[in-house]
Amino acid sequence: MGRRARRRAADAAPAGSGAAEASRRPAPRPSRSEARNAAARAKLDPLPEGERPHAVTVGAVVAALFGVANLALWLAGVEVGGEQPSVFAMVFSGLLLVTAWGMWRARYWAVLAFEGLLGITLVTVTVPVILWASVLEALVFVAVVLAPGGTLFWFLVKAMARIQMPRRG
Repeated sequence: MGRRARRRAADAAPAGSGAAEASRRPAPRPSRSEARNAAARAKLDPLPEGERPHAVTVGAVVAALFGVANLALWLAGVEVGGEQPSVFAMVFSGLLLVTAWGMWRARYWAVLAFEGLLGITLVTVTVPVILWASVLEALVFVAVVLAPGGTLFWFLVKAMARIQMPRRG
């Protein structure tokens, strides 16, 4: 029986079997990663009411621009690949506009939803480029779409720590 298994067995033992011995044992030290996490959390200052990180502002503007552009192109009847886009394009535009509004108000749920939409978008547009594009097209795609989108995604993750999850009343 290994040391971890003996420790688990001792911790799970009923109260009458060596409980006094278990109470003398010192509490386990937090792991190094938990200590680093606690130090990082201690450095964070929650945002004052009405303030939002720069990345969230950029995300809100990007979401609003793409949401309005998508909706306008869909309403104008622009064809993509010879076909009219489905209603899903309008739903996606609506989601972008709702997340833009929420991010403008520095809402955690909106940043999380936009990150989900951004991540899904980056993956779905990257796969065809990897499979069918030439090297030059792929390099242009990475420079124009993937690098800025990935950078925004990264900074939004960091900004979410300052926005923090809302507390339950």
